[in-house]
Amino acid sequence: MSKLLSPSYNFIIFFIISRLMSIIGKLKPWNNPSIPYEILSLDIASKLSTNSDSISETSTDFGKIVQEIPAAVLYPSSIIDIVELIKFSYGLSIPFHIAARGHGHSIRGQAMAQNGVVVEMNSLNNNNNNNNNINNNKNGSCGIRVSWDSSLGFYADVGGEQLWIDVLRATLEHGLSPVSWTDYLYLTVGGTLSNAGISGQTFRHGPQISNVHEMDVITGKGEFVTCSKHKNSELFFAVLGGLGQFGIITRARIVLDKAPTRVKWVRMLYADFSKFTKDQEHLISIDGLDYVEGSLMMEQSSLNNWRSSFFSPSNQTKIASLLSQNGIIYCLEMVKYYDDQTANTVDEELKKLVKGLNFLPGFIFKKDVTFVDFLNRVRSGELELQSKGQWDVPHPWLNLFVPKSNIMDFNAGVFVDIILRQNKTTGPILVYPTSRKKWDERISAVIPEEETFYCVGLLHSSGFNDWKNLDDQNEEILNYCDKAGLKIKQYLPHYKTKEDWIKHFGKKWNIFQQRKSQFDPKMILSPGQRIFN
Repeated sequence: MSKLLSPSYNFIIFFIISRLMSIIGKLKPWNNPSIPYEILSLDIASKLSTNSDSISETSTDFGKIVQEIPAAVLYPSSIIDIVELIKFSYGLSIPFHIAARGHGHSIRGQAMAQNGVVVEMNSLNNNNNNNNNINNNKNGSCGIRVSWDSSLGFYADVGGEQLWIDVLRATLEHGLSPVSWTDYLYLTVGGTLSNAGISGQTFRHGPQISNVHEMDVITGKGEFVTCSKHKNSELFFAVLGGLGQFGIITRARIVLDKAPTRVKWVRMLYADFSKFTKDQEHLISIDGLDYVEGSLMMEQSSLNNWRSSFFSPSNQTKIASLLSQNGIIYCLEMVKYYDDQTANTVDEELKKLVKGLNFLPGFIFKKDVTFVDFLNRVRSGELELQSKGQWDVPHPWLNLFVPKSNIMDFNAGVFVDIILRQNKTTGPILVYPTSRKKWDERISAVIPEEETFYCVGLLHSSGFNDWKNLDDQNEEILNYCDKAGLKIKQYLPHYKTKEDWIKHFGKKWNIFQQRKSQFDPKMILSPGQRIFN
């Protein structure tokens, strides 16, 4: 027998069908064997996105060279959300990969997870819960909190998702600041601590990983662990410079010191690489300076670039004439901090520091800027390039650590015979020394064996159709170093084979493997590094 259905009954049927279609729509993205649809039964289901914009944004990075498409993106509102995601994967017979993404400033897909889940760490920023006890703070992010302790002095507890620029602003409100920086401040705390965090202050204070008291970490088992040099120390040292292989940093306790207000910023030019390096090595061996870096200048490159605008138009004309005579010159860069109490003596102190240096007569240039303007010098260049559409382009960067004993050969074989001769340079080239004694042997990061070694950064930008030319040049440089026996180490490393990774870690490889087995035995975390996956 048939009869017409009532309007209310029709509505109920329509509602049920609509809900079923909605559920099917949600299940469809998980038509992927790496992530079972049961994930939709978890509390985090509503925070997982398969939106095309989310997928697109997390399938590439600053390098614009690698593309790896995740199955989903997690936007956590609390640390518990990340714990739940990792525990779910760890409990599977075939777990899926998970990568924490900070500012997405990696070059070769290190923060990507093909067919896995990318965790957008900055989502925690929207859910800071500043009322929680710091060591049990899983319900949000600890944000940025400045404190003092009789044994530690001043420090800041900082969420792993926080940008260093925000850490600077927050600590300056207390007249304080961290002591070690990267050249670019729009990077996350967790991101730089997973690598090392280096800049011109490293010779004095060590890298950023040498200035951490304590961390909260979520391991590859989904365990939430507080660690330090004295508590769960194996995890502490593993995570610092560990390339995200052992855990996701959700909080770091950072060393603070009294902040200066202004800086004296000096650049000196050299035609002789030997004199340039000797003066750099001298400056990092004495007290008095707060920052030492160096860079290359060539005729085909801009004298002022996105890294900082320093030289006036009249100085640029003068330098261009020098470049036409030499083809390549070297710029030594040094900074001395000061404040109201030392303002009357800083010029005299700087004069003593410069005395005896072998730069080209007449080629010394000085600026006086605020502490913040100096530390944030790259930002203005970035914004200018963004306005011209020249920032979101491929960046085939190569960063190396070169032993002091090999730096002269590196100059001849790389700077002169490859880079200058091939005339492909499209960005800043940095070269400056630092000291091994400022690095803790127990951390995962790898550096050369010699006491003094050089940080070299080839910071190229290119078009989308010609980045391969610069990448080929990078390969040529690496091949030259290998054949010439230069005992370099890559910083922000990228390798294609496990054998290359074993060679990179050297005597640390065994302990690196052991730590992986201990803290991420199913190899869930940071697959984009391609160390174990």
